[in-house]
Amino acid sequence: MSNLLRILMVGDIVGSPGRMAFARTVTRMKQAGEVDFAVVNAENAAGGKGLTAALGEEILAAGADIITLGDHTWDQKGFQPYLEKETRVLRPANFAPGCPGHGHVTVDTDKGRITVINLVGRVFMQPADCPFRTTDEILKKEQSSIGKMILVDVHAEATSEKVVLGRYLDGRVSCVVGTHTHVQTSDNRILPKGTAYITDLGMTGARDSAIGRDLETITARFLTGMPNKFIVATDDVMLEGVIVEVDPATGKAAGIKRIRQELPAAGSK
Repeated sequence: MSNLLRILMVGDIVGSPGRMAFARTVTRMKQAGEVDFAVVNAENAAGGKGLTAALGEEILAAGADIITLGDHTWDQKGFQPYLEKETRVLRPANFAPGCPGHGHVTVDTDKGRITVINLVGRVFMQPADCPFRTTDEILKKEQSSIGKMILVDVHAEATSEKVVLGRYLDGRVSCVVGTHTHVQTSDNRILPKGTAYITDLGMTGARDSAIGRDLETITARFLTGMPNKFIVATDDVMLEGVIVEVDPATGKAAGIKRIRQELPAAGSK
């Protein structure tokens, strides 16, 4: 039996179709022994904007070991106390000092200690502290307790920012995965010093959509320029992400494989 830890990194959950796809897929994969640990970005899980405490508990119960967030962290009212209490749900570590919640967490597993770090980009995004220096500080300050297996979710718009951050952290973390654009990239690879990398994991939600939202409402926005409510799409549901194999003894990645699991159409929005 391989000693490698198989880690599932899942792209942004969008609404109830995405939550359903995650629950069905990850429950099955864990029961079948296909993956040992699961990290999912859920910043669009609540109707396409943010997360709630109840939905956080739902996603954790469905098989997520760690939930990461992004620029929609504060979109749902009353979410802050849950972030303070639940260390398995992360907001970006490079949010301004004093923000509620946790930007990284370390957990023990049967195959070793794992640290997950959540970051947000600065290019074409709302103001945030430097993700490069923030990660440096975490790795320096937490070196006595941090796991050898370190997983980084960088929630960012610009491809260049994610690529450069991956190279900057190469050899110091086990994997760097991008989220936020909801479009899975094909550049999954092991970087020269042993870090698994992909620019964007993709999306867990309806593929027959505009990044998870109903095409008719998005088209109307482009045609008229008028504000309207974006409705979560429900057709052609899928889960996207990667499976990263990591050596617990070294923290180096041994493999990274893209996945796309298609499901039947979801129900309500």
